[in-house]
Amino acid sequence: MKNYFSTDFRLGVLGGGQLGKMLLTETQKFDIYTCILDSASDAPCAQICNEFHLGSLMDFDTVYNFGKKVNLLTIEIEHVNIDALIKLEEEGLEIYPQPSVLKIIQHKGKQKDFFVKNNIPTSPHKRFSTLKDLLKENLSFPFVWKSAQFGYDGTGVKVVKNTEDLKTLVDTDCIIEELIPFKNELAVIVARNKSGEIKTYPVVEMEFHPEANQVEYVICPARISDEVASKARETALKVAESFEHIGLLAVELFQTDNDDILVNEVAPRTHNSGHYSIEASYTSQFEQHVRSILNLPLGNTNSKVAGIMVNLVGEEGFSGNVIYEGMNEILKMDGVTPHIYGKKQTRPFRKMGHVTVANNNIAEAREIAEKVKNTIRVISK
Repeated sequence: MKNYFSTDFRLGVLGGGQLGKMLLTETQKFDIYTCILDSASDAPCAQICNEFHLGSLMDFDTVYNFGKKVNLLTIEIEHVNIDALIKLEEEGLEIYPQPSVLKIIQHKGKQKDFFVKNNIPTSPHKRFSTLKDLLKENLSFPFVWKSAQFGYDGTGVKVVKNTEDLKTLVDTDCIIEELIPFKNELAVIVARNKSGEIKTYPVVEMEFHPEANQVEYVICPARISDEVASKARETALKVAESFEHIGLLAVELFQTDNDDILVNEVAPRTHNSGHYSIEASYTSQFEQHVRSILNLPLGNTNSKVAGIMVNLVGEEGFSGNVIYEGMNEILKMDGVTPHIYGKKQTRPFRKMGHVTVANNNIAEAREIAEKVKNTIRVISK
């Protein structure tokens, strides 16, 4: 077994955003030497990693040359140059999650095709190379339109209700999905290491902003029956085992009106739906990611208490140097822990941080989360 806890070992991370910043808390705990590649000089990781490299994650040479400097490579965002990763892997570099998995997941059309091929329940879909091709289709409204690549946090996703909405679509490689009536949006984080050890975190429930299509609250445990929770975890396990991925996999799910479980999409990394785990779980998702990619024994995924994550996003009408108002007030509340991501500039709906509410009572935690949401403001000068 390779000794990752030595002065010779260098862990490379593609991406230096907030997920990388929270990952660094765990690598520092284990005293693992970290090298970060990001395109922004003021990325949240820039000042706290051991080495920071500036460059594009989509450029072949940049990613390839960065990979030659490290002993193992992982990601905090899936939008990276896959060809460079494939070449590095061919040359013997350990890369987790594997490039073959990333190649499927970073394209939503290929991802959906993979679900169908592996008998994973998901909503019916069709793929189109251009908007022109889509408009030739005999369309049935409403439906969900998704950009095949580079969509995140509500961007690249639209509910198309009529022919007028078609005019708002971008001309790009895309998919359309049948709009499925559902009760809840759920998620399950799955961890899997190289030895094949696999564990799931409890099912979480996500509440979304009605306009921005962005998560406002993540609630753990989800307020669902044990039967539905069991079905959700079994489905997430099937997805992870089908990919045979190494690392963390966030599986986003729909609970339909009939209590069926459908897979919406997946993210091959730490995820917004697992942030509650930093305070509420025995092993945070970020520590678990380190354990899984280094083929260490996986940690306990159970929760110590109920946990709710409140997303902190830039308030509408404000752009520029960020100010957080109401921080003193939320720090007076029991069980409340803020995480500020270190982004210097705010803009409407930009993810700027999150707050975790830990409490033995889920209903009480939800009430406190509402107070936090109504108290703190992310604005600019």
